[in-house]
Order: sequence, then C-alpha cells, then structure tokens
Amino acid sequence: MNAPAYPAPRPAVPGPDRGTFLRDVVEGLGYPQKTIPAKYFYDLEGSRLFDEITRLPEYYPTRTELSILRRYGTEVMAEVPAGSAVVEFGAGSTEKIRVLLEALPDVAAYVPVDVSGDFLEAQADALRADRPGLRVVPVVGDFTREMTLPPEVAGLPLLGFFPGSTIGNFEPATARSLLTRFRDLLGPGALLVLGVDLVKDDAVLNAAYDDAAGVTARFNLNLLARINRELGADFLLERFRHKAFFNRSRSRIEMHLESLSAQTVRIGDHVVQFAPGETIHTENSYKYTPARFEALASEAGWTVRRVLTDDGRRFAMFVLRA
Repeated sequence: MNAPAYPAPRPAVPGPDRGTFLRDVVEGLGYPQKTIPAKYFYDLEGSRLFDEITRLPEYYPTRTELSILRRYGTEVMAEVPAGSAVVEFGAGSTEKIRVLLEALPDVAAYVPVDVSGDFLEAQADALRADRPGLRVVPVVGDFTREMTLPPEVAGLPLLGFFPGSTIGNFEPATARSLLTRFRDLLGPGALLVLGVDLVKDDAVLNAAYDDAAGVTARFNLNLLARINRELGADFLLERFRHKAFFNRSRSRIEMHLESLSAQTVRIGDHVVQFAPGETIHTENSYKYTPARFEALASEAGWTVRRVLTDDGRRFAMFVLRA
C-alpha cells in the first residue's frame, strides 16, 4: 500500500507539554484496547484538516448547525444582555461565531479557547480585522481541565458557546462533568448554546466519518504523524488504516486506526507491539435523542430554554441557562 500524501510538516503547536503528551500516549497504548485521547488531533495540521472535513458533502453537522444559527440566531440571542462576553470552548474556524455575532450586535468581548495556539491566533487576527470594535481575547488552553477566564471579561454577563457537537466526543459521564465545569466557570444565570448531533440512519452517520475523498482518514492518521514529530516515534503511517463505524448499541461513532500487519513501534524509550488487525481507538462521537441530552444537561445543573433543530431533525442546538 502506498503511503497517503501529506502536506509539508508544520511547526509543533503550543499546547500540552511534551511530558504530558508522552505520558498520555504511552499510557493509552498500554491498555488492552489501545487508545489515544482525541484532543491530540488538533495540532496545526489537524485543525486545518478538520476545517476541510467540515466542508465535505458527507459531513452534514457543520452546514446543518449553521443553518440553525442563521434561522434562529436573532430570536434566541434576544435574551442575551447587552455588553456580554462570548466564551467559545474548543474554538476553531470563526465561521460559526461570526453568524452568532451577527445576532449579538452589542457583544463586548469574544474569548476563544483552544489547545491549537497558532491556528487560534490566526483566526483571532482575522476576526479582529473584520470587527475592529470587538475585543478578542484568545486563551490557549485545555477546556477539559480547570481554567480561569481572562481579566478582560471580569464582571461581564457571559454566554458560553460550544458548537460542533464536540460534547459528543466525551463519554456521557465525562460530558456531564464538563457541563458542570462550564456552569461553574460561567456562573449563575449564564447562558450556554451548544450543538448536539442526533441519532439517525447508520449509513448517513458512517459516511460522515469515512468520506469518499479520504480527508477524515488523513485527519486520523495525522495523529500518528504528530506523535512521530513531537515525541520521536517511528510509526509508519502506511501500515495503518482509518476505520470508522456507528456502534448503535452505544449510540456512538467510533474512529480507530487499524494495524495492517504485526509491527513494533518505538516512542522514545517505549516499545509498543501491534498485532494484525489491532486498533488504536482515537475518537468517539456520541449521538443523542433530545430527551436524553436534556436529562444529561439537567443533571449538570442546566435548565433547557430551547431546543432548535433543522427540518430533518438531524442536528439540534440547545440553549441552556445555569
């Protein structure tokens, strides 16, 4: 098999320190079901590839979520106080926040939070250029860990924004804990707008995570390229293949990297053995019914204000109040 073609290597993106990255990778590859945390997808190249995925014909979540924001944005945002600050967790492309900001003409500040520092700063610069009156305060960090908001937004009413169905990447118990952390960070009375992918036909889901052009495969394999580059590993990418499928019994898409042969990989001083067909589990994407997600949000201390869906009920945007 020929190795996939990759763009030229890019500089490592500030984010986790090397020791934490190495520990997480070695620990995950030591489990009976090998795994690597999905947050490590998003170096600069991974962020770029994910942005490309969102524009693929099979990948419905982004365009569907955008259509919901455009259709209902002004109506929903009417209850956001003037002078609020918007905090976006896991900010990537500014396409969605731009639509939201159109419905929030009196917003005072925007705080994008993400681990991919270079990509985050580039997007922040572009938004500043287009909206010179908006205070943009990017925060390079991991929103799944304890964090504080920048002093520039102290005392302002807060609106959390968590689009893209990123909440589905977490085990339900972890998702509940994350929503609790968001509630504590944003404070009493704050609003949170987030996207949730809904349960639907298996074929639609499988195609969205295994596109014909192979972009999602390159995104998945880029995780190994990043480990090679930043941790001195010797993964041969052509010896792994992308594998994605909807596990209906657990209501989630699973993404894996499957070893095509028996092989040994070195990561610094660590040695990892792979059997033919053995996989690295790289991501889950849980799909919810509206009722199931409302129960999860309620357990985390949020009240559901609105549930907005497209006409095909493929995707939902929840408006929650702490």
